Amino acid sequence: MKRLKKPLLVIMLAVLLSVTSAFVFNAAATSDKASETKQSPEFTVHIDDGENDPEDIVYNFYLEEESEDIGSAQDYVNDYENNITYDPDFKEHQKEALGLVRGSIKSYATIWSLLPAVMAIVLALITKEVYSSLFLGILTGGLIYSGFNLETTMTHVFSDGFVSSVADSYNVGILIFLVLLGAIVAMMNKSGGSAAFGRWTSKHIKSRVGAQLATILLGVLIFVDDYFNCLTVGSVMRPVTDKSKISRAKLSYLIDATAAPICIIAPISSWAAAVVGFAKGSGAQDGMSLFINAIPFNFYALLTIAMMIFLALAKFDYGPMRKHEENAKNGDIFTSKMQEATELLTENEKGKVFDLIIPVIVLIIACVFGMIYSGGFFASDSSSYMNFISSFSGSDASVGLVYGSFIALIFSAVYFLIRRTISFKTIMECIPEGFKAMVPAIMILVCAWTLKAMTDSLGAKIFIAQLVEGSASGFMSFLPAIIFIIAVGLSFATGTSWGTFGILIPIVLSVFGAENGNITIVAISACMAGAVCGDHCSPISDTTIMASAGAQCDHINHVSTQMPYALTVAAVSFVSYIIAGFVPVWYISLPIALALMIGTLFVIKLISNKKYQEN
Repeated sequence: MKRLKKPLLVIMLAVLLSVTSAFVFNAAATSDKASETKQSPEFTVHIDDGENDPEDIVYNFYLEEESEDIGSAQDYVNDYENNITYDPDFKEHQKEALGLVRGSIKSYATIWSLLPAVMAIVLALITKEVYSSLFLGILTGGLIYSGFNLETTMTHVFSDGFVSSVADSYNVGILIFLVLLGAIVAMMNKSGGSAAFGRWTSKHIKSRVGAQLATILLGVLIFVDDYFNCLTVGSVMRPVTDKSKISRAKLSYLIDATAAPICIIAPISSWAAAVVGFAKGSGAQDGMSLFINAIPFNFYALLTIAMMIFLALAKFDYGPMRKHEENAKNGDIFTSKMQEATELLTENEKGKVFDLIIPVIVLIIACVFGMIYSGGFFASDSSSYMNFISSFSGSDASVGLVYGSFIALIFSAVYFLIRRTISFKTIMECIPEGFKAMVPAIMILVCAWTLKAMTDSLGAKIFIAQLVEGSASGFMSFLPAIIFIIAVGLSFATGTSWGTFGILIPIVLSVFGAENGNITIVAISACMAGAVCGDHCSPISDTTIMASAGAQCDHINHVSTQMPYALTVAAVSFVSYIIAGFVPVWYISLPIALALMIGTLFVIKLISNKKYQEN
């Protein structure tokens, strides 16, 4: 009974907050009606991003019937990124559209739109139960959206939430990729390849430092996509880190810290393509040049890499991670119930090191091939025909990764049959085994996507965007640091970096101007760094979930041990952006940032060691 008291208390508090917020929404609605603005006539927004054909979008906020050709107030608000760039009367139209939307969704684009995500995250960290916490956050979002109408809540949560999230083609592609990769990993395990690789590395990597540096290096090399990075690095390095007695929590941190932070500073990656697209669509003449120039100012990503190397070389950990690492040295690499669900490596005497290396190499090549194929590399009528950079930038990661993992699955099956390490029956058994291994990650992903749908329907992104606009006047030199903090909050609450880019980059370019020199570059880098930082910290981020799955680590263990490390880098990055706001020159601000990071870690090490000795 005592074990139930804390979760029940938290749930009661959550319900109380939700009920209290209902009265606030009603009050807000009353004040909105009192401040109605004049009705705008029908108007047109001309969109021309320089790449696609120009488009004229007609809006009429007061049509009695919906029209496919004419946008409504909700449509106008949803297309925030384009309208802030291309509508000369944006502020007037946005205010009017928001007022109309709030007539039906009272809490739209207010601070209450963040409540579902905040509640889910806080509950997950307190109760250590991720599924129930996410569902309560989703339910809260549905209640707020419906104004506490039970029927509308059920429809919104399940039809607009779970069903729509699972039916989304991009999301389905990611789920299929997870299952296929799980099957490949199961084959490598059954063939004895993973165990053989573990034995080989124990002869060549003789220290915990070497195992950590090898994990970091592999993570840096696989920079094309964060999903692919997390699952591939985890599959390859688990036998290595297990042999070196490195905790699964530390492995998941190393995987996560070399996923998004590496992708965001790699010009050839799915993340770079997303940023370039958002920048060019917002008036920047050359999105790729802007991205490359912003790399030295991406303090969070660069300092995260520096921190990982320092922690490995200094043989130092702090916070909850220290306990996990101490337990790992004593033989317990899990420090949790995850051990029971983790598959032991199969001791197949026929297994060789190449039974792991060859399928992984084929997987990498096939996934790159799949991504450029989806980007039009082989399509003669495409503008990206035979252009690797262009086709990679325009690729669909979910489709490309499915193609690549399917090719790798077929190759692996044929390869292991030829090698006669496992039978055809065993290969077929690996497919459902791989599916079962990925079920926890799939469940968390679906819940996280649904929670994001709830916060999107409540206008959380619009609320954050208005905060940035409100901070623009009078704080120009401090604005990069402010943008960084806001991007961290938005990405943390919604669990998505790309959504944060999409909403903040157009605002940053509209505030600073697309051609405003170094300060614009610093502000864009702050937006990217903050988005990655929030994504790195958030328990509902798909990258964080993938890192847990790749390391086969309990998700809450991963989040709670990684949080102090991510927040340390975030604090140093915030100070660095204040400096860069006044000195927007990378060869001055970056060395200062690195010195601050190393100095901070030395201080933490001294304090941590002193406390450890006292205890």
